[in-house]
Amino acid sequence: MSSGHRLRDVEQQHPLLDREESAAGSAVGEAERVWFIQDGCGIVCAFITWFLVLYADFVVTFVMLLPSKSFWYAVVNGVVFNCLAVLALSSHLRTMLTDPGAVPKGNATKKYMESLKLKPGEVIYKCPKCCSIKPERAHHCSICKRCIRKMDHHCPWVNNCVGENNQRFFVLFTMYIAMISTHALTLSGYQFVTCVKVQWSECSDFSPPVTVMLMIFLCLEGLLFLSFTAIMFGTQVHSICNDETEIERLKNEKPTWERQVRWEGMRSVFGGQPSLLWINPFAGLRLRRLLTTSSRKAGAEFSV
Repeated sequence: MSSGHRLRDVEQQHPLLDREESAAGSAVGEAERVWFIQDGCGIVCAFITWFLVLYADFVVTFVMLLPSKSFWYAVVNGVVFNCLAVLALSSHLRTMLTDPGAVPKGNATKKYMESLKLKPGEVIYKCPKCCSIKPERAHHCSICKRCIRKMDHHCPWVNNCVGENNQRFFVLFTMYIAMISTHALTLSGYQFVTCVKVQWSECSDFSPPVTVMLMIFLCLEGLLFLSFTAIMFGTQVHSICNDETEIERLKNEKPTWERQVRWEGMRSVFGGQPSLLWINPFAGLRLRRLLTTSSRKAGAEFSV
């Protein structure tokens, strides 16, 4: 490395020539790979998330809607709820299995830094934990064991960091969970009123005690999920509109970048002009053949 360049081992991010890193990230994105964090706690939390969503779908479908005497009431609400559940779980999968913007490990080499063509005296920053050159707004995640671009936070419920590449899917996940929670609570309230009128004799195919227990647990789950995801959704939208991640807000970091506020921030995260593609978790999904011969393991995550 030239003596005119300085390399510092620090944990804070600093402006860097992002074009080289972006090119490296694009090359990684084009490769056939699946991102998955091998964290026991995160895997358990992700399993619990899926179990609770499927439990809510079971109660709504088999306890409330199928025994209903109104055909169209059952069909309309069944289609709406199950579509929202599919969108929520698809958003969860996209968040969990998408590389959030990991900086390549161990790229702080003499050859790589010479390729950056830095100006004499320019300071670049290296993460001492993963030995990588840290681009602007990148932070190290101790669970993913990588530096993540525009890292907002690590969420155990999706078993992944929320960063530059998957924040859109995380926002959709919180939005759809809040919507199905609201729908489930509304159906539960209507079901309780209906069952009380008929004295629980004809409102469900299950016995009254079982029906009550299933619906009470569904209501508790719905209230918990709704409060958590609604707050998280609002926080994420606020962060996007202010172009400030949660870590940057907590650390009170002064922006050294040109902020993209409001609609500019939304377009940078969701892509393009407002359209139905913004709320579609399948947008941009390509079914690629996974080549097991090129699989490699690297610490807490594996790629294919």
